[in-house]
Amino acid sequence: MESADGQRGRDGSGSRWKGSPLDVIMSQIRRKRTASDRKPLGRFLSWTSDRPGIPEDGESEMKEDRGPNSGFAASAESERDVGWGRVCVFLKRLGKKADSRSLSLAHCDLTATDLLELATLLQFLPQVEEMDISWNELIGGSLTALTSHLQHVGEVRTLRLCSCRLNGEDVVALGEALSYIPALEVLDLSWNSGVGGGGLQGLLGNLHPSLRELHLVACQLTAADATVLGGMVAALPRLCVLDVSCNAQLTQEVDTGGFRELVSSLSHATSLTTLRLQACGLTPDSLDALGGSLRCLPSVGELDLSCNKLLAGGLSRLTFHLAHVTHLERLDLHLCCLTRDDLEALIQVLPSLTALTELDVSSNKEVGGVVHSLVSALPVTQMRRLPFNSCYLSNESFTALALGVSYLRTVDISWCKVVGGHLALLLDALQPSVVSELRLCSCELTTDDMQHLAAVCRRGCLSSLRALDLSYNSLVGDNGWCSLFAAGGLGSLEDVDVSLRPSTSAPCSAWLPALLRALPQMPALARLAMQRWTADCQEREQLRYCLKKRSVLLEWDPDLQDTSSACKGNSQESLEESQPEE
Repeated sequence: MESADGQRGRDGSGSRWKGSPLDVIMSQIRRKRTASDRKPLGRFLSWTSDRPGIPEDGESEMKEDRGPNSGFAASAESERDVGWGRVCVFLKRLGKKADSRSLSLAHCDLTATDLLELATLLQFLPQVEEMDISWNELIGGSLTALTSHLQHVGEVRTLRLCSCRLNGEDVVALGEALSYIPALEVLDLSWNSGVGGGGLQGLLGNLHPSLRELHLVACQLTAADATVLGGMVAALPRLCVLDVSCNAQLTQEVDTGGFRELVSSLSHATSLTTLRLQACGLTPDSLDALGGSLRCLPSVGELDLSCNKLLAGGLSRLTFHLAHVTHLERLDLHLCCLTRDDLEALIQVLPSLTALTELDVSSNKEVGGVVHSLVSALPVTQMRRLPFNSCYLSNESFTALALGVSYLRTVDISWCKVVGGHLALLLDALQPSVVSELRLCSCELTTDDMQHLAAVCRRGCLSSLRALDLSYNSLVGDNGWCSLFAAGGLGSLEDVDVSLRPSTSAPCSAWLPALLRALPQMPALARLAMQRWTADCQEREQLRYCLKKRSVLLEWDPDLQDTSSACKGNSQESLEESQPEE
C-alpha cells in the first residue's frame, strides 16, 4: 500500500504524482523563487522548440490565468498551423515555395479544381500582399471560385491574372469581389480577350481610388470599351501606370467618342507617370486627341507610342503639345513608319525635353538621314538609351552616331550593314565601364572588327557589359572569335549570343578551346547562344558539362548534335580532366 505522501499530488490534492525526479527538483526550485526573478530554466537545459521541455514559469502562470479560453486559443493556433501546412503541401505539389506575403502561381497549369482548393486555403494567408495566378488558361470561366474567398486576403496590393482566358462573367465576379481588397494598387488582366467586347463593364465603379497601376494589354478592347475605361480612369486619382497596348480596335471611331473620351479622362489622372499605347492603331487624329490631354499631364515620365504604323505623317500633331511634358524621360516611337517630316517635327521639340534619357526611333528607315540633327538636338550627356537598329544608316550617319554614344548604357545598332569594317569608330567613342548592353546583330562585322572589340575588352572598357549580341556575323573568322574570348575583361557578362543565320553553319572547333578557357573568368554568365555552330562529339560534351556545372543555359541546335553512343559514352571523369582549371 502506498503512503499518504506518495498519494498526495503537488497541489495537495489526491491526484497521483507521476513526475520524474528531475521534475520534483525543478518544482522545488521554482517554489523558492518569486515570480519576478524567475528565468527560463528550460532554455538553460537547452531544450529545443520541437521537443517537449520544461515550461517556463511565465508560460505556466499565463496558461493557468487563461481559464476556459485557453483551450479555444490553443485550438485556433493549432488550426492555423494545420492550415499553413496545407498551404505548403499545395504549393510544393506545384513546385513552389510557401511565402506568407507573396503567392506566385504563374505558369502552373492550374485547373478549376486547383483553383477551388486554392480558394479554401486563402483563409490561412491573411498577410499575403501579392497574388500572381497568370498564364493558367484552364481556370477561365471559374474565377468566381477564387473571388468568393477574397475576403480572407484583405491586404492584397498586387493581383495579376494575365492570360487566364477570363470571360465576361469572370470579370463581373472579380469586380464584385474588389470590395474585399480595398488596398489593391496593381491590377493586371492582360492577354485576356474576354475582357474586351463589354467585359470591362464589370469593373466600372468597383475599382478603389488606391489603384496605382492598371494593365490591360491585348484584351481586345473596342471603342466602346475605351469609353468605359475613360470612366474608370476618371475615378482613379492615384493612377500612375496605364498600359492598354496591343488593342488595335481601341482607337476606332475617334470622332464619335471612344478613344477621345478615354484620353480626355486622363486629365483627371494627374498622378499618371507611364502611358503605354503600343500597337493601338493610332492615327493622326488619335494623336491630336492625345496631345490635348498631355498638356494636363506634366508628370508623365514614359510615353510609349511604338508599333503604330498609321500615325505616319501626323506626328507634328503630338509634338506641338509634347513640349509641355517637362518630366518626360522615355519616349518610344520605334516601328512607326515615321516620315522625314515626322522626324523634323520631333527634332524641333527635343531641346525642350530636358529630362529625356531614352529615345527609341529604331526600325524607322528615314532616321538614317537625320542622325546628325537628331543627336545634336539631344542632351547627349544624360542619354542612356538611343537604339538605331534597322535605321538604314549611311557612312555619314554612322559617323554622326559615334558622337552621341559616349554616355549610353545600351548601344544597339543591329541590322546596320555599314558598321562592318568601321566598328572601331564606335568603340573608341565609348566611355570606359559605362555600357551594359552592346548589340551588333547582323552588322557584317569582320575579323578586324572583332579583334578591335577584343582590344577594348582587354583595356577594361567593357567591364560593366552584361549583354553582348554578335549573332548573324558570319564574316568573322576563327582568329576573330579566338581573340575575343582570350581578351578577358568580361567579368560582368550575363548573356552572350554568337549564333549564325538559320541558313548557314560553320565549325567552332578552332575557337572553342579559347571559349572554354574564358568561361571561368565570366562568373555571371547565365546564357550562351551558339546556334548553327557545329562541333564534334567530345567538344560538345565538354562544353555542355562545363556549363551544366554552373547552370548556364546553352542554346545549341539539337538537330546538329551528335547523339551517337560514343558521344554519350564519355565518362564524367574524362570530362572533368579535360576542363580548364578555374
